[in-house]
Amino acid sequence: MPIKQVLIEQHTPIKIWTDDVDEQSKRQLANLASLPFIHHHVAAMPDVHVGIGATIGSVIATHKAIIPAAVGVDIGCGMVACRLSLSANELDEKALKGVFDQISRDVPVGRAIHNNRRAFEEAAQPFAVGLDRILEKHPMLQKTICGTTKWVKQLGTLGGGNHFIELCLDEENQVWVMLHSGSRGIGNAMAEYFIALARKDMERWMIQLPDHNLAYFPEGTEHFDDYVEAVHWAQEYALQNRRCMVELVLAALRRHLPPFEVSGEVVNCHHNYVAREFHFGEDVWVTRKGAIRAGAGDLGIIPGSMGARSYIVRGLGNAESFCSSAHGAGRRMSRTAAEKQFTESDMVQQTEGVICRKDKGVIDEIPGAYKDIDTVMENQRDLTETVHTLKQLVCVKG
Repeated sequence: MPIKQVLIEQHTPIKIWTDDVDEQSKRQLANLASLPFIHHHVAAMPDVHVGIGATIGSVIATHKAIIPAAVGVDIGCGMVACRLSLSANELDEKALKGVFDQISRDVPVGRAIHNNRRAFEEAAQPFAVGLDRILEKHPMLQKTICGTTKWVKQLGTLGGGNHFIELCLDEENQVWVMLHSGSRGIGNAMAEYFIALARKDMERWMIQLPDHNLAYFPEGTEHFDDYVEAVHWAQEYALQNRRCMVELVLAALRRHLPPFEVSGEVVNCHHNYVAREFHFGEDVWVTRKGAIRAGAGDLGIIPGSMGARSYIVRGLGNAESFCSSAHGAGRRMSRTAAEKQFTESDMVQQTEGVICRKDKGVIDEIPGAYKDIDTVMENQRDLTETVHTLKQLVCVKG
């Protein structure tokens, strides 16, 4: 069976699906477990590592309260993947380099946004009424979102950091498109705004916390329902953002590869979000901070680093993990530490065979900065089963 530590130094147990967990992460998990509204236990996935306040790779079930910083600043961040009718023998290096360049031109990355001609205005339209309602109740939020139309132009954009777009081959040499992104600037603005409100509420009510980043909204208080409304809006926007990018990527592929269709599974799943669920006899709020839902039969995506394998999985519905699993390899070291330890030569070596950037600007994302994805998968074999194993051919980083 996978390693499973149970820490019971505090009243609420912590269940961890790995023995590769640092002391700072353990302290963060203990802080979470000390909160009075935690339900049953705190679960830590095998990719667990230090976050801001709440540990990345944690699953937090709560009674009548939500911690905005545990949901995170990239609300709805997650993955989408789809299988194509193309096979490996229909690809060549020249075409793949053309694909890399085309995607790099067609999908804005980092801080870039679409120009007016490319904006997904029709796809954004259903979100306008809900956003107007949120901003009407919170005019200060409107001042922080850099104009009311930028969110439209950011729909269908990748962002930065560890976000990526990949072309992969599975175990049958079939081609997949896979990408990782979230709710962009508008989701970040909503998150930061409500995290600040939660901290102010804690100060106003003189509630002492083990970490001020664990400030929370109790149900029935002034900002709880508004936060739930905003986070749901951002989660849906993140799903749509990934759908729009898939459209752009498929169009880019069609310019360089033989004709194809989307032939099989399409998986679109969050790994930074909150939802209402039933666990251990009660309806609770479940926050997955760097974890995916892995209920019985649920399809999910667990990516490795730029030079490693990734996995399409099916959940086993393990109640002890609140029907969850890891969301990826998980960082082993900070971005700053990675930039100090590794060189461009290391990047070239560790991403051999993958068409991607290999310059110093992406060294913080080098495979060596991440945990071994196969060890992560071995540690959670009671949480998921592998449906497909993917290996990168092309990777466009944010």
